[in-house]
Amino acid sequence: MTESVAVVIVTFNRADLLARMLDGLAAQTRPADAVYVVDNASTDHTREVLHRHDLPLRVTHSEDNLGGAGGFHLGVKKAYEAGHDRIWVMDDDVVPTPQCLEVLLAQDEACVAAVREDVAGRLAEKAAVDFDLRNPLAIRPKRATVDATYADRAAMPERVELENVAFEGFMFRREVVDAIGLPDASFFIFYDDVDFAVRARRAGYRIWGIRDAVLVRQLDFDQQHDMAGWKGFYMFRNLFVVHFRYGENTLVRLKPYLIAAVVVLLSPIRGGRAEAGNVIRAIGSARSMTRVPGVPSPRR
Repeated sequence: MTESVAVVIVTFNRADLLARMLDGLAAQTRPADAVYVVDNASTDHTREVLHRHDLPLRVTHSEDNLGGAGGFHLGVKKAYEAGHDRIWVMDDDVVPTPQCLEVLLAQDEACVAAVREDVAGRLAEKAAVDFDLRNPLAIRPKRATVDATYADRAAMPERVELENVAFEGFMFRREVVDAIGLPDASFFIFYDDVDFAVRARRAGYRIWGIRDAVLVRQLDFDQQHDMAGWKGFYMFRNLFVVHFRYGENTLVRLKPYLIAAVVVLLSPIRGGRAEAGNVIRAIGSARSMTRVPGVPSPRR
């Protein structure tokens, strides 16, 4: 049986990157059945880029910036309610190679992910092969990544089991949404993809990185965000939410309080008052997000 596949893209003020990404989708050897684009209130020339007729575009222009998490929640909801068999989520700064979608669809698995390279062809896949929510001494639960485990893509086996993913080339069948619900919009940015992957794995799904399904990432990774700025609040808060929701023992679930205490104690010599304020607000906000999202209501 031929499965229908919908692509879900979230974009915000990166029209030129989005144009390259859409060109990559248009060049697929197996075309997508629908492409849902959530434009998060962009103020650049994104609307002009989306005026094209070589793709089955379904565009939503949000009046407000929903964040990546809100955009993926909305886009996946639309694709799911339209009845598509598989949903392929994508950021606006990656370009799929021509056979990427065809290779993914050949995998008879509920959860698969493309593998990212940079523009120079180097392996740049940051998905975790070890995501530890058992050890309270592991400050960062992501203990090992694909690109730290393999020298290059050629050194990978055809499939690698992943313990978390990014919403950059992750594909799942609709049965996954039936089982665990939609991406959680309340994250706004960061860790919404991790949360979704943890829920999927705890529901019994295995996630496979597919070596020969390749995405080219147009930008370098920049994980060194200003923890005293607005993004720092979300990085702290959403990391804490993952621990509160899914920590496998009491010590792991208490780890956010230790992290917050250390940040506050060290703030006079690093980070400053703004970072300390972020981490204190993050703890309070994360405590209100401990409920795991439910499954979607049946369509009437």
